[in-house]
Amino acid sequence: MRERMLAGALYIADDAELAADSARAMELAERYNSSWATDRPAAVQVLAELLGSLGEDSEIRPPLYVDYGSYLSIGDRTFINFNFTALDVAPITIGDDVQIGPGVQLLTPTHPVEPGPRRDKLEAAEPISIGNNVWLGGGVIVLPGVSIGENTVVGAGAVVTRDLPANVVAVGNPARVIRTL
Repeated sequence: MRERMLAGALYIADDAELAADSARAMELAERYNSSWATDRPAAVQVLAELLGSLGEDSEIRPPLYVDYGSYLSIGDRTFINFNFTALDVAPITIGDDVQIGPGVQLLTPTHPVEPGPRRDKLEAAEPISIGNNVWLGGGVIVLPGVSIGENTVVGAGAVVTRDLPANVVAVGNPARVIRTL
């Protein structure tokens, strides 16, 4: 199931191996969330163990929620505010110098529209890519398969349903470009 998941094909998420990996991620995220305020060096070590990669001088304020953690890569000098959810069933790549507001959700999983396969617990996923120097305002939701170009600003509460180019401001649901930078 892992190979199918990483290939973006339909798979069953409650596979024993995937469930164990998810449980590991939840345990590490909980350790990170509970140690951040009282023992920052220990929290950073836990975060390094949890994530696929963590750039220098990057900060994630808890709570942090992930599916696996290992498919989440964060660049240098990136700041992620409270209550970040990264459902990293497919890879999520966040560039350098990114600012992410509180309550942001990066959601890679997809589910079949047809009721039968959905009832059979099939799902798939598409990667998300956030370019360098992007700012995602509070409460932004980024949907599966979306890429956001460098220097782009996404206004608070926007739902990003398709790719956004570099150097723009986008707002709304669905997010639409309102200005070029």
